[in-house]
Amino acid sequence: MSLEKILSISGKPGLYVLKVQTRTGFVAESLADGKKITVNLKSNVSLLSEISVYTYEGEKPLAEIMKSIAAKGNNGPAISHKEDNATLAAYFKEVLPDYDEERVYPSDIKKILNWYNTIQAKGLIVDEVPAEAVAAETTEVEK
Repeated sequence: MSLEKILSISGKPGLYVLKVQTRTGFVAESLADGKKITVNLKSNVSLLSEISVYTYEGEKPLAEIMKSIAAKGNNGPAISHKEDNATLAAYFKEVLPDYDEERVYPSDIKKILNWYNTIQAKGLIVDEVPAEAVAAETTEVEK
């Protein structure tokens, strides 16, 4: 699963895909409705690939957490982000057992599950095969 070009823009609902960089900012397309917007460089923008979640051992990248959610649900949707906080915390504990409960708030869990379900609904949850494995398979076939 690649989160390289998926953005969260402060003050704008939902997720966006980075389309084109411009001189004064960039153009992003909404995953929800496909509308394109221009975003200037002063906007607070977060790349999902740069987001991490606190654990007791350090920080874990969001991409790894999304892979765990996908594995738990066989690449299907996760539970709704609108569930009660206790249910969300229990679910997240199954996905990431060592998350720091004092630093990861219920609102963070809701946001992560909402993002996952948005990405999953668009068919962007894909099992990635490491490039080394593809190269090894190609070499074996050629022999």
